[in-house]
Amino acid sequence: MTLASLQTHDLGLTWVMDESFSRASHALLDDGRVWLIDPVDEPEAMKRVAELGEPAAVVQLLDRHQRDCAAIARRLEVPHLALPESLPDTPFQVVPVIDRWRWKEAAVWWPERQALVVAESFGTSPLFTANATAVGVHPMLRLFPPRALARHNAMHLLVGHGPPRHGPRTADELVEAVDRSRRDIPRMLAMVPRMRT
Repeated sequence: MTLASLQTHDLGLTWVMDESFSRASHALLDDGRVWLIDPVDEPEAMKRVAELGEPAAVVQLLDRHQRDCAAIARRLEVPHLALPESLPDTPFQVVPVIDRWRWKEAAVWWPERQALVVAESFGTSPLFTANATAVGVHPMLRLFPPRALARHNAMHLLVGHGPPRHGPRTADELVEAVDRSRRDIPRMLAMVPRMRT
């Protein structure tokens, strides 16, 4: 398990693993406190997280995204918040995304920073984007994409698979992902056999 990238940005830190699904983890920094979102326990990334500030909690946004959330929370002696309904005493709002059997997902919206953190519904890795757009919808959601998330006027998009997106085009990229979700299904299916395991 190796890093593909480790990126410091205005919101904190994002690290992406070098693998076909490009698992991405985030550390959000506000007022000296750090919230880890769906983290993978990678040594260099965790060293950088420790330098950011005081750990506040580990947040798990997808029922099956257990990753290393529980282990990291125990080691840091902070709460492990799995699919929280709210995040009191934080600048974050929890946005319900999916509530189905075997797929329960929430997102985090940081209004002051216009930042949206999405675990699984949207991604920026090639399997999501089909190399056609900057942001794409999860392959299993392409027929009925999560349109409500695209209504956020996001300047920052942090996803569970792939590098983050930043800047004034981000909100438009989310809308484009929804608009193209069905149209790009053949392109996405053609890529699957070429994905590296």
